Amino acid sequence: MINICSDKLEESKMFYTNLFDFNVNYESDWFIHLISKDKQLELGIIDRKNEIVPNDSKSQPQGFYVTLVVDNADEVFDLAKSNGFDIEQAPEDTFYGQRRLLLKDPNGALIDVSAPIPNFSFQE
Repeated sequence: MINICSDKLEESKMFYTNLFDFNVNYESDWFIHLISKDKQLELGIIDRKNEIVPNDSKSQPQGFYVTLVVDNADEVFDLAKSNGFDIEQAPEDTFYGQRRLLLKDPNGALIDVSAPIPNFSFQE
């Protein structure tokens, strides 16, 4: 499970439930627990100011990014664009066989959205 510290719980919930296969499993005024439809991935969104958040984690996110693998990065791109979410990089094919899109979530966390390129063969 990944926990994302947030000043924007509702916007964060909309970001992750609109773009990815997450459903709300639990919601309060300081914490939202999301779980993927296949029940394989859990994501927590926690109020950054809550007393249980370690002090070192209360600042803006930096030095990491979250990769979410999807079936089609272009579909996520279209959804992100139509919802007005922050797009850092439009989908591009990578040398390692992924179609990759970069988004910023409402908290400023960098989200790498990647989809395998069908029939890709790595060439050295």
